[in-house]
Amino acid sequence: MSSIAERVAEAEAQDRPPVVLVVEDEVLIRMAIADYLRDCAYTVIEAGKAEEALELFAAAVTVDVVFTDVNLGGEMNGFALARWVRENRPGLPVILTSSASNAAEAASDVCGAGPLIEKPYPVEHVGERIKALLAARAAAPPPSPPPDAA
Repeated sequence: MSSIAERVAEAEAQDRPPVVLVVEDEVLIRMAIADYLRDCAYTVIEAGKAEEALELFAAAVTVDVVFTDVNLGGEMNGFALARWVRENRPGLPVILTSSASNAAEAASDVCGAGPLIEKPYPVEHVGERIKALLAARAAAPPPSPPPDAA
């Protein structure tokens, strides 16, 4: 398995924005959605848990959309990652996915990017949601910087 730095270098070398960060601990699911998004001409960076995603953000990797499972291995789940993104990367859309039936209501509390996408999902649905979010983001005014960025 490649290191975080290798994945970052690979994604940056592709120079194919927009960049989608896929955070999914189930390898086969992550591979399937990442391959589909690459076929849609997105640059995809993969992370197996939220802590890896935070390492990418700490490395100042450009990300245009985060697509994350709610139930992740590690200390942090997808809800906590979505809250972190909302607080530290205002305006960065986060799409949450889960097979847990009770996750939808909680997702609406932390994710302004529309309702939770329930597993199993058609990959085309994820692609459509990302396309719509990117179009809305391009049309919106830039977000205010986080409070500690001043």
